[in-house]
Amino acid sequence: MTPLLIVLAVVAAAALLWWGLRSHAGRSAEPRPADNLDTLTAWPPTSTRVLTTPEREAYELLRLALPAHVVLAQVPLQRFIKVPTRNSYAEWLRRVGQLCADLVVCDRHSQVVAVIEVQTNDDTVSERALRRRARLAKVLKAAQVPVHVWSASALPSVEEAREAIAATLPATDMAPPAPFTGTRSLPGHMTNSATQPLRGAAAASPNEASAPMREPPPSTWFDDLETGPVPLSPPEPAAPSARDAKDRPPR
Repeated sequence: MTPLLIVLAVVAAAALLWWGLRSHAGRSAEPRPADNLDTLTAWPPTSTRVLTTPEREAYELLRLALPAHVVLAQVPLQRFIKVPTRNSYAEWLRRVGQLCADLVVCDRHSQVVAVIEVQTNDDTVSERALRRRARLAKVLKAAQVPVHVWSASALPSVEEAREAIAATLPATDMAPPAPFTGTRSLPGHMTNSATQPLRGAAAASPNEASAPMREPPPSTWFDDLETGPVPLSPPEPAAPSARDAKDRPPR
């Protein structure tokens, strides 16, 4: 093969590569069919609760057990886990960054010191939900954040929760437990002893009895959803502008 033919082949290959990259960039810039949907019309929003009933009971339990700490609920990992940005941060968010911890215990400086996961022990947990739990536990372990897994059907008592979490905290982070007066702040019955679990089924207040108790989507809700693209009707062709009609050749 002569040098001229080699040069022509290289030039042709470079031109084909440039054209392919340009075509791909043009296609990626085109709006997706889902972008044509109105946010409120296609997905009518409805307000619901943030926590499930076991999660609310666990939250109140932690407030009594750790009065000197801040308890937060449904916190995404991206809010309290830092990662290097030498690789794609968006890819890290896609993998685990948007996973939520059920309950997060922070010190007075808002530093996370423990995570509590409230899990159900039934046979309805999907494989995707189990993989989510494994990913969440793996990331928190690597970040050296203690994780406590509580059963939704058998929450610990205030004293048990305090002792379990205190074992993973510095002694200076602990404070005496708040006095417990038996005041009910959940739609269930709290016994008058801080060593008893916060469970039961006492009569709710008139407002609670009349209001529907809507359970929120659990933290594994998205694991059981099909998020693939939905076929949409093709968009209607746009009406020709006056300039297009002027430039159109006569028939």
